[in-house]
Amino acid sequence: MAAYTVCCLPGDGIGPEIMAASRVVLDAVAERFGFTVDCEDHLIGGAAIDACGCALPDATLEAARAADSVLLASVGGPRWDTTDPAAPRPEQGLLAIRKALGLYCNLRPVHVFDALVDASSLKPELVRGVDMLIVRELTGGLYFGARERIDDAPGAGVGGEPGVWCSDALEYGEGEIERVVRYAFEAAAGRPRATVCSVDKANVLGTSKLWRDVAHRVAAEYPQVAFSDMLVDNCAMQLVARPAQFDVVVTENTFGDILSDEASMVAGSLGMLASASLGDGTPLFEPSHGSAPDIAGKDVANPLAQILSVALMLRHGLGQPAAADAVEAAVERALDDGWRTADIADDATPADRVLGCAAMGKRVAAYLA
Repeated sequence: MAAYTVCCLPGDGIGPEIMAASRVVLDAVAERFGFTVDCEDHLIGGAAIDACGCALPDATLEAARAADSVLLASVGGPRWDTTDPAAPRPEQGLLAIRKALGLYCNLRPVHVFDALVDASSLKPELVRGVDMLIVRELTGGLYFGARERIDDAPGAGVGGEPGVWCSDALEYGEGEIERVVRYAFEAAAGRPRATVCSVDKANVLGTSKLWRDVAHRVAAEYPQVAFSDMLVDNCAMQLVARPAQFDVVVTENTFGDILSDEASMVAGSLGMLASASLGDGTPLFEPSHGSAPDIAGKDVANPLAQILSVALMLRHGLGQPAAADAVEAAVERALDDGWRTADIADDATPADRVLGCAAMGKRVAAYLA
């Protein structure tokens, strides 16, 4: 019997609730497919700041490195918000663990379930059949570039008075770009449409010009994959105008962060979007939404993105693709049978079909029995 260790990071806000729901599903699929998973909880984000004074304790990083996979829920919340550059922030834990584990490639599948075409803010005819994969570079760019702040810079204030001046460097080396672009082409080569769209801002940014040069060089090695470039502002428009045109989208860190959140609304809710972060170290899996502190503790959160992150973990982290398929099928069956959480329910949803977070986890798990 195969046995795996998973480092679980419930984090903040709704994190503990959606993590608990996903673990019910993980236990059910492990039993069905005959393997075991040892889940160990560790601190990250605001919870870690409260307990240890930093967003990523050494013990958490050590456990992550030793595990087969990391399953993260969410981090952050207003109680830790601060403009003090010296104060720890929950998001620092997320960025730090990605960097420390060498997780340079983020996968965000955007699949519109047939049962949820009416939940999208777009017209059903635009979103039906959408099935794209956003591949985002994760450890470079603005989020990791050099930062500088001068609090009394000459001429930086109103009317030429001294004021605060800040700079964030957008930095990329060609090797950082090539490895994530190559992953996108490898992924596309195994998909029915075999199409890659590389998104940049090459009409303005030097880093995007380099990105485009590297993307074209890699594309030449994959003649079986159709390839195109698109400027990021046009891509943002096309995602809401004709989202079904996209198959695999590859882009840099900041653009990928923004575009993937936009794409999540095509699918009906940010609560439906899972993600995988892959690279040199232990892979990490998490929903794409935030900690939603306004609904924390109310058992109304949507756990499906977390459950779909478990499916990605089974496929890309634990080497159990059949189990991954079963979890995704169980989510689809739950939706097809009319079960909803509040964020994806509408006026036509019967009240007795609207479930809380824990009940939705149990419902999905029941389809795995």
